[in-house]
Amino acid sequence: MSELQISLLVIGIIAVLAVYSYSGWQQRQHRRRFGAAFRQQGEDVLYHAAAEKSHDTIPGEAAADHAPPLEPAQANQRVERRRWPRECGLLDAATDYIAVLTFKSPANAHALARLWQQRFDFRRNVCVCGLNAASGAWEKIVAESPSPYSAFKLALQLADRSGAASEAGLEDFRNLARDIAEQQQAEAELPDVAAAAARAVELDTFCAEVDQMVGLNILPRGERAISGGEIALAAAQHGLALQADGAFHVKDARGFTVFSLGNYDNVPFRQQDLDQMQVNGLTLLLDVPRVEQPTRRFDEMAVLARELAMSLHAAVVDDHRVALGEPGIARIREQVSAIESRMLAYPIVPGSPQARRLFS
Repeated sequence: MSELQISLLVIGIIAVLAVYSYSGWQQRQHRRRFGAAFRQQGEDVLYHAAAEKSHDTIPGEAAADHAPPLEPAQANQRVERRRWPRECGLLDAATDYIAVLTFKSPANAHALARLWQQRFDFRRNVCVCGLNAASGAWEKIVAESPSPYSAFKLALQLADRSGAASEAGLEDFRNLARDIAEQQQAEAELPDVAAAAARAVELDTFCAEVDQMVGLNILPRGERAISGGEIALAAAQHGLALQADGAFHVKDARGFTVFSLGNYDNVPFRQQDLDQMQVNGLTLLLDVPRVEQPTRRFDEMAVLARELAMSLHAAVVDDHRVALGEPGIARIREQVSAIESRMLAYPIVPGSPQARRLFS
């Protein structure tokens, strides 16, 4: 290779590194700018008035009322580690059919080969946890997990947004666990299928009653439409980013959606078409069971809806296209608060990993 070729190669590498460095700097500035903007805009009279009236907080987290809407990632992760168990810690007879297989001598995940082959046949979440023979701790495992385990928990979730697990499906799962135990000469604890099916129906009934999505419509005044470019600019100013589902999202530090902003006519937004799009309005959505402290989040969403409406020269309206004032906002807030209270009493904490499992 000549000196000229070597020089050109070095210059090319330096240019690529410079582009990546500049891109990373832009992304950091973007997050800092829009994250700060959202926190400042969230400090609104409506939010403060609602927060003073609300006492619906997660037990032990009273101080969270004074936290900004989107906490810094490091602090949020510390709170999550302290508050929520990992997936194996979520398994419970109230939410899962759990078969326990105990081995005479430690075995690895290959002992469950039939389960790995058939797990998707049950059309709902199957979680497998192993009792690590070395650490003595339960941990979630996959087919490739190499560690030796002295016992396994095979868990089939009893309900999700598709409905309750059927008795026939539970029996198939029980039979599969029994067959694996016989093949591996393991001791098996297999709960009663009929009782589990009854719990599945009870759980599904409760989840259906509290499974609510609250929306605030933002419609332009008069007959005009809103351009996609206007929407993209307003969304960016308020910390919303366009996602693959065709809606703009505000996400928390863990990457979970807090609010989403979609087309009023349910036509998805696409990045390449935004400049040509004209829409009749927008809908800001809150998936109540899947967010922490939904009453507080609704207060933040009401503030955000007003700010977006102001930016877009629009109005916040109800499903009848009537302007939604303080009394209307307060009524919706009462419904959200009632759902939050019911979930906490069940108990399923809104926005918790258990809630996100059940409302998926």
